[in-house]
Amino acid sequence: MKSIKFAIGLSLALLSSAALAQSTTGKGTGGDEQVYGSQIMTQQERLEYRNRIREATTNEQREQIRAQHHEQMRMRAKERGVTLPDDPPARGMGGGMGGGMGKGPGR
Repeated sequence: MKSIKFAIGLSLALLSSAALAQSTTGKGTGGDEQVYGSQIMTQQERLEYRNRIREATTNEQREQIRAQHHEQMRMRAKERGVTLPDDPPARGMGGGMGGGMGKGPGR
């Protein structure tokens, strides 16, 4: 009985620490792949950009910050000879590959 409780406690601790690690690094909740031009930005620039977006109080302000950032990254990429996509990445709960909680295979 003690070993089962220990195993359950250990499992919960591991799951909690993994979730905490994801939330503090930004992975899984809008990591670097969600920032347009992140491959040509420093870690500090990505952090500052995310903070500016987070601190914006209206959708209009966020869109203005994104548009300015997009233009800056486009110009930086041109200077460095790097190709970036024309459009910023989609935001929100996009149409990913996940099937959700559908009927499952063969149904």
